[in-house]
Amino acid sequence: MAKYVGAIDQGTTSTRFMIFDHAGKVIGVDQKEHEQIYPKPGWVEHNPMEIWQRTQDVIEGALKKFKIDPKEIAAVGITNQRETTVVWEKATGKPVYNAIVWQDTRTDTICNDLAKDGGQDRFRIKVGLPLATYFSGPKIKWILDNVPGVREKAEKGDVLFGNIDTWVIWNLTGGVNGGVHVTDVSNASRTMLMNLETLDWDPDMLKVMGIPRAMLPAVKPSAAVYGNAKGALEGIPVAGDLGDQQAALFGQTCFSPGEAKNTYGTGCFMLLNTGTKPVQSKNGLLTTLGYKIGDQAAVYCLEGSIAITGALVQWLRDNLKFFDFSKHVEEYAMAVEDSGGIYFVPAFSGLFAPYWKSNARGAIVGLTRYITKNHIARAALEATAYQTREVLDAMNKDSGVALTALKVDGGMVFNNTLMQFQADVLGVPVIRPTVAETTALGAAYAAGLAVGFWKAVEDLRANWGKDHEWQPAMDAEHREKIYTGWKKAVTRTFDWVE
Repeated sequence: MAKYVGAIDQGTTSTRFMIFDHAGKVIGVDQKEHEQIYPKPGWVEHNPMEIWQRTQDVIEGALKKFKIDPKEIAAVGITNQRETTVVWEKATGKPVYNAIVWQDTRTDTICNDLAKDGGQDRFRIKVGLPLATYFSGPKIKWILDNVPGVREKAEKGDVLFGNIDTWVIWNLTGGVNGGVHVTDVSNASRTMLMNLETLDWDPDMLKVMGIPRAMLPAVKPSAAVYGNAKGALEGIPVAGDLGDQQAALFGQTCFSPGEAKNTYGTGCFMLLNTGTKPVQSKNGLLTTLGYKIGDQAAVYCLEGSIAITGALVQWLRDNLKFFDFSKHVEEYAMAVEDSGGIYFVPAFSGLFAPYWKSNARGAIVGLTRYITKNHIARAALEATAYQTREVLDAMNKDSGVALTALKVDGGMVFNNTLMQFQADVLGVPVIRPTVAETTALGAAYAAGLAVGFWKAVEDLRANWGKDHEWQPAMDAEHREKIYTGWKKAVTRTFDWVE
């Protein structure tokens, strides 16, 4: 009798395999980091073969460490770093190039050329997205245009494209020996190639980008049986697929229109459930697919995407050697009362929501001789909270509904200093659930629903529990004063790259 559901959570910096029971509790987990490759300024790559190896390692690691018989697992779901683009040979399973990561800005020329006719929002009505380096479509085009011989192979259907979900599922279900080539609506909606209404690849978009349909995966629901696993999970249905942020929305049980969550990871991503009709943003947010369960109607979201939040703490750790472990940032930040009047705008790969300026670059402004390492650490944390406030403001304007509380998840939500400042700068309560790793949980939920391990989304709501709540404690006048300073600091990063 199956007692558990498994989830592969393939993120920007690491991969983990998590096993959950019927109550949504974590039973087992294993995690491994993979290499970040920076060939040139603004370029970010991963080795897809390393990612697949890590995926196999953590599946075997979790099963072994927690002595779990794979037969006890009802299904496995996948969640993934979105927009990260892999193109590989169908016959050999070998990538034709490294994976181009979502943060990579090399496609800015492609995006600018496409924007000459009709502007940055040229395709927004159709695909919900502005022309930006973030999305997969321009990355596929870059590979087809720059890697010799790949375009010819793509036209013949000899190479396949996938975001990381597609790459993992293809390998997991057999790879060259009958691997299933699929994606789900949430991941497909991040390519700039999927039509928001038809939930399928849009012929006009493929033509504009010069991408052959033969290389694209089939678009499926987020909860459906795609095939059976091979290897350590032999025979287990692979039945859930959600981009990481949509998976977190699902794991946070934001199933009603107006419910929202914010995930604090490498970047920050706030999603608001808008129901079964797409809502077009007038304030720099993305219109994206939330999820689709089997043959039920698809659910849409508004999303505010912030490129650099947790990655800024990693940068202080790895590039500037401020501390040995990311968690130490809080000790530094707590050693000072405030940021000493400085602001740190981490536009390392341009600015995402609500600005969409790929030519912005990072800046620390307001420096004086008074400033220490502690102030910089604090300003780095505060940058996450300010960027979240900008997105929340845009969401309130677009939806016409003022959020009354924010559900939060991801690695940074254990930083109490940040969470308190977040509540202060938003002016609403911030709520952490008992299972903060809601991304993997969401993928497990989708897979479990597909095979009947959970009967309906109402069963999942019963699993959600509150761990901690932070109430705003800052007076409104001070809140607006420091936020005005942030808005001014952001303008200093604009148009840096000629």
